[in-house]
Order: sequence, then structure tokens, then C-alpha cells
Amino acid sequence: MPQNKDKLEKCFGEGKKGGERHQGLRKTSPSNETANEHLAKALHNFQAMTTFHELRYSDWAASAAFYTLYHGLLAILAQQGYESRNQSCTFALVEDLIVKGEVKGLTTADVKEIFDRETTENLEHSTKILDIRERMQYSTQTSLAEEEFKILKARTKELLDKIRLELERE
Repeated sequence: MPQNKDKLEKCFGEGKKGGERHQGLRKTSPSNETANEHLAKALHNFQAMTTFHELRYSDWAASAAFYTLYHGLLAILAQQGYESRNQSCTFALVEDLIVKGEVKGLTTADVKEIFDRETTENLEHSTKILDIRERMQYSTQTSLAEEEFKILKARTKELLDKIRLELERE
């Protein structure tokens, strides 16, 4: 946990710099309005995921899946009274809130499935959402296999449903 504490200290330090264009974390007032806006963006991205696949742009479906869940996590942070402008800071703070029991609808394993750079050994065969997104974004591959898309979509929906339940819990 000390590594996460150091990460969060750095993220909050970055949040104090740069005014509105900061690149870290800030404590704010809890905002259901902002949370709902992030949730709407998450749902929009989930629909885009399906549309990209139908249009034969499933490489972009992988990015939409990632951002579906990322905006869901930003919704949780907004509801808790935080603003994030950095992905790794977002994930570190959500994990910290889970460990502290302030977020109960997700597990740290759920968060690591979305964003965990440390445990990926073989990007080509990973089923983690971040790994699929990065493989599709940075490779020359332009489509996911049908079965891989179905798994990605089902897991994205499962995690999004957990996020929605967490938001409703408040």
C-alpha cells in the first residue's frame, strides 16, 4: 500500500498545479450532476463500442470499451468529491477508495482488469481490457475476432453494471 500512497500524494500534488488544466487529482465537492454526466458518457461509449463493431471498426470498439469503464470510474470519483485528469491517478484513487471501504460495488481485481500495467506478460493473449485496447490501438490490426469482441463486450457490460449499482448505492 505504501506505493499507492506515494502515487496518490504525487497525483494530489499535480492537482495543485496548473489551474483548470492540472494533470492530477483534486478534492472537490461531491457532485451527482457531474457523476451523471460521466455515466451518460460511459453509456454513449458503450453504444459506440457496438456501433464500431457493426461498422467493422472493432479496433475502435476496444478503445470505446476502455473509455466506457473509465468514465464510469470518473462518475464514482465525482460522486465521492474528486476530480481526476490522469488515468493512472484515477485508478489509484478508485483502488484506495475500495480498500478503505468507501466504494463497495467494485473490487481491486475489477480495477486491475481495466487498468493494470504491472501484471501483463503477453499483450497478444491478454484478456484485460486495457491490454486489448492497447493492442488494437498501437498495432496494425484493424479488427477483433468475433469471439474476442463478444467477451470484451460482455465483460465491459458486467463492469459497467457494477459501476452503475455503486452510483445508485449513494
